[in-house]
Amino acid sequence: MNKELMEALDILEKEKEISKDTLFDAIENSLMTACKNHFGKADNVKVEINRETCDFLVYAEREVVATREEVEDKATQIALEDALEISSQAQVGDVIHVEIKSRDFGRIATQNAKNVILQKIREEERSVIYNQYFEKEKDIMTGVVQRYLGKNISINLGKADAMLNESEQVKTENFRPTERIKVYILEVKNTPKGPRISVSRTHPELVKRLFESEVTEIRDGVVEIKSIAREAGSRTKIAVWSNNPNVDAVGACVGVNGSRVNAIVDELRGEKIDIVNWDENPGNLIQNALSPAKIEAVFADPDERTAKVVVPDYQLSLAIGKEGQNARLAARLTGYKIDIKSETQAKDAPGFRYEDYIDDYDEDYDEYEEYEEEGYEEDGSYGEGYEEGADYQEDPGYDGTSDYQEDPGYQDEN
Repeated sequence: MNKELMEALDILEKEKEISKDTLFDAIENSLMTACKNHFGKADNVKVEINRETCDFLVYAEREVVATREEVEDKATQIALEDALEISSQAQVGDVIHVEIKSRDFGRIATQNAKNVILQKIREEERSVIYNQYFEKEKDIMTGVVQRYLGKNISINLGKADAMLNESEQVKTENFRPTERIKVYILEVKNTPKGPRISVSRTHPELVKRLFESEVTEIRDGVVEIKSIAREAGSRTKIAVWSNNPNVDAVGACVGVNGSRVNAIVDELRGEKIDIVNWDENPGNLIQNALSPAKIEAVFADPDERTAKVVVPDYQLSLAIGKEGQNARLAARLTGYKIDIKSETQAKDAPGFRYEDYIDDYDEDYDEYEEYEEEGYEEDGSYGEGYEEGADYQEDPGYDGTSDYQEDPGYQDEN
């Protein structure tokens, strides 16, 4: 048994995760290459390796000719006189196996054989690493910040390095070397120099994957993240739905005393996260998405994917949000173009009055007041309005005391 070779293969298989069969194939190819360099051809050369003991045999198939003078090609022919020394039963015309001693190879042939083995090991190592990280594509991994390369950041993911480009960085985040961070694997490409991995800290899927890793109910499929809208570094809104009526989707994501969502907020360096309930009714969904603002009425058009929202005068700034952020994220979350107006603005604005959605509108004030109180159209095609006492999810980032001011640059038509 070739113990040294067996030990070397075991170490390579363990450290590089390269199978022994691949290594045996590399050894066979290297011996064939050495024979070709030594004899000029290797068409008649065979290599046999015992996969259990690592013993190997290299031999050439040569045709027996009568005399040495008749030998035209020493690589493929052998004289009968020499053949009888190998096999006593050799006859002219037979093909016998002539063993080739690897120690007889020249320095150049040996070096070439070594290079073949090393090249195969490098190729297999790159292939193994690529396959490992390709499986992680569209998922998150924990990496260690190595160094800044210009405005890009090199992240070590274990066996490979990834690049966090400037466009995928959150502007408010600054990292120090050796700091551990979670990144979203955007793309893994196989190149001659090894896998090239691109990662992101701004992708909305990063937040989704963080919730999947933190919330057991999401991993088990009890709670689903139906939609997500993110402005990296500032605020994220997610809409969740529970497949089990006994499980509160929002409560499961928030956790006891906010433990689950706070862990994600810490990983995102303080980015605020709003968690709202998903609803198949577009009116209810838009109402939830505009949380924490209170809504008087929602008129949604599923065909045009537009919605007109009426809010109390004092809630207009809160519904719009700073620089229109709350309304913008709500629009992305729901997929509707949302136009928000206060009650005062909506009185004379087309499409914001209840009578615009009522076929047989009675001019009598009492009837109008009845529709206003209900907040939705009789045929149910529009979203319900705000109801007193309804249970709405509070914005985790809103403490109820902040003084919201309407953005003077904000225009009514969103």
